[in-house]
Amino acid sequence: AESSIAALVAMTYAGEGPVAADPASLSIIALADRLARTNIPVLINGPTGTGKEVLSNFIHRRSTRAAKPFIAVNCAAIPETMLEAMLFGHEKGSFTGANAAGEGFFRAADGGTLLLDEIAEMPLSLQAKLLRALQEGEVVPIGATRPIKVDVRIIACANRDLPHEVQEGRFRADLYYRLNVFPIEMLALRERRADIAPLAFAMLLRHVAKGERMPWISDAALAALANYAWPGNVRELENVMRRALLLSQGHAEIGIEHIVFDMTARAIERPIEAVVPEETAGAAKLSKIVQISEARAIMEALESVGGHRANAARALGISERTLRYRLASFREAGIAVGAGR
Repeated sequence: AESSIAALVAMTYAGEGPVAADPASLSIIALADRLARTNIPVLINGPTGTGKEVLSNFIHRRSTRAAKPFIAVNCAAIPETMLEAMLFGHEKGSFTGANAAGEGFFRAADGGTLLLDEIAEMPLSLQAKLLRALQEGEVVPIGATRPIKVDVRIIACANRDLPHEVQEGRFRADLYYRLNVFPIEMLALRERRADIAPLAFAMLLRHVAKGERMPWISDAALAALANYAWPGNVRELENVMRRALLLSQGHAEIGIEHIVFDMTARAIERPIEAVVPEETAGAAKLSKIVQISEARAIMEALESVGGHRANAARALGISERTLRYRLASFREAGIAVGAGR
């Protein structure tokens, strides 16, 4: 019954907004829905991979700006030297290589919403310009002499502790207070376990090939998902479900043998038992099941590519080094795994 409810939740929200069943998540979505109808800047805090961009998109779609652009900018992904021109635009010839004028993300998002992800990575000089854009509703492109009016709703995301960044002098206090009118705190996936099953079904809906039947998720597989610590949050769950789809091809159901967790550095640093919460009854037994299912998935992947390790690693979405490490740890645990090459 639990799996049916989870699948129903996934289908209801598919493409409509964040998929959630946990009371904590539902209250966050309700708050976001209320905020959507205002023009207040929104600050979304939380660990990497918790779905901050999904929530931002939801806020945009539920706002009066829904028909206008939604533009997401990752401040950490753009080199500092280019970030100013990318955000505020530039005049033709304002710097070497600027052979055409660039409007910048602010003007591109005019009338809509601009998501500034990883805002803690923005240099202090640009933070001052961003504050001005927020206060005055205008931007000054590089090389321009007069400001240009823009009407943009700002959503900022941070995966670092901004009050700490302010204390350390890396983030402007005035900008922080300007953005922090309605902070939203995203929880790690392990803190909202009721979301795991609906999200797992939602990932299947998203990634199942066109015209293919969506497999069901067995109770044992759901239990394994529910008892894992999810260091990579929702992003890791998406990887696990994509892998499960690949490994369960031709089966009507995703079984525990198709669940292969991200071989994260954390899982490698600690024995696999430590990844499973201690309070789980028979934690050691469950971790053994998880280990065996990982081994089986790795064996199947190796078999499907004729024992070629690099190709198997690619199919599993892990590095070759991690695959080698896993094979060695399985041998130590007494689980027989093909030699591979």
